[in-house]
Amino acid sequence: MPMMDWGGMLVMMIFWVLLIGLAVYGVVVIITKGFGKKENTSLRILEERFARGEIDADEYQQRKEVLEKK
Repeated sequence: MPMMDWGGMLVMMIFWVLLIGLAVYGVVVIITKGFGKKENTSLRILEERFARGEIDADEYQQRKEVLEKK
């Protein structure tokens, strides 16, 4: 079996660097999306109820303070 010439070795090296880089990038994206800031759905629902007029300003403020303490 003949030895691989320099051009073939360079192509293989570039291929592996790109493959490993792509794998590392994928792991970083998965981790950052998994640990990214999650939106507070409770606060969003409270804001929607206030906007629809289901609760008044006093009740909104009281509940908002409770939710922000969590």
